[in-house]
Amino acid sequence: MFADRVRRLQQRLAEAGLDVALITDDDNVYYLTGYYNYLHMEFGRPTILVVPREGETLLITPTIDLTMAEASARVGRIAPWNDGAGDEWRTELPAVLERANRIGIEPDHMPPLVRAFVDRSVDAASIASVTPHLAQMRMIKTAEELQLARHAGQVAGAMMQAGREAIADGVPEFEVAIATSQAGTRKAAALLSAHYDDADMSPNTHFLQIMASGPEITKTHHRATTRIMRRGEPVFLCFCGMTNFHRFKLGFDRTFWIGEIADESQAAVYEVALASQAAALNALRPGVTAESVHAAYAEVIQGAGYDYPFRCGRATGFSFLEHPQLVTGDKTILQPGMVLAVDGSVSTETFRAQVGDSFIITEDGYEAVTDHPKTIEDLVL
Repeated sequence: MFADRVRRLQQRLAEAGLDVALITDDDNVYYLTGYYNYLHMEFGRPTILVVPREGETLLITPTIDLTMAEASARVGRIAPWNDGAGDEWRTELPAVLERANRIGIEPDHMPPLVRAFVDRSVDAASIASVTPHLAQMRMIKTAEELQLARHAGQVAGAMMQAGREAIADGVPEFEVAIATSQAGTRKAAALLSAHYDDADMSPNTHFLQIMASGPEITKTHHRATTRIMRRGEPVFLCFCGMTNFHRFKLGFDRTFWIGEIADESQAAVYEVALASQAAALNALRPGVTAESVHAAYAEVIQGAGYDYPFRCGRATGFSFLEHPQLVTGDKTILQPGMVLAVDGSVSTETFRAQVGDSFIITEDGYEAVTDHPKTIEDLVL
């Protein structure tokens, strides 16, 4: 699988007239090699995958992660480097750059110190972006990737159900976050044991729970706190960061109420949000443009007298944001095999409602990979 992805990228490099690509985005390094679980933060220790137009790949990675690289990286050669030893990660790059007339990089995902080195080493005219080529490769998922999406949907569903059951009058928000994390981890562990032979892949959910309740409901990306939830209040749960099974990401959101809807005006706002997602799904199918799905969603919201709060959705996969986006200006034609998060939402000064799910584009429509009730009667707990 990984070797085939490298071969396809090499073919694209040849067609684009690029001699070598320097891959520095964590998700793309994994996509091409299977190498993961090195430190996913800016820590002064870059990992660089060198993909030549022809020949074997080279992985430049810190010595501290060498054991993991040797166990998981499907590459031709690994070049470890150590802090303060010689030229560190720079040791291999001069020879790579000298042999190349045209170099592909990921401008938005290259560590600044690596970009500065490349800029000093080669003429700016010889540098091009390899990002569009990788985005196109990753846009249509394989059968194996679609299985990951469906299993990620099961993990998301377990988290949503556990969150729903934990929400109650007198309960602090963080208890909901604990419940969702435990449920997601246990579901992921069961799926990994039943379907995958990858002992190093962690089932644990990771990412702070996105949720908001009561007067904080308008804070879109609010995290779980010690706040005590009360009867009649709305509660928003989002799993767009936590749904990350076997590195495959999805989008998934719901709005709930505890016991009753204390402010009945919120029900009308929610119904518009739900209708906006329904309009988007009515437009969602192969052969249409990404922006047309957003237009259907936005028309419902604007027709009800509101501004749409954000794009209708986005593609997901091994990254939280992939190509295309469901937004004005993205004229990508939807195709079977794409995985898209599709939202409905409305924001006011005192309330926001959101409902979101993830879908696989099929030959004649779409397949839902997340599932939880969304009618307002089902969301009053």
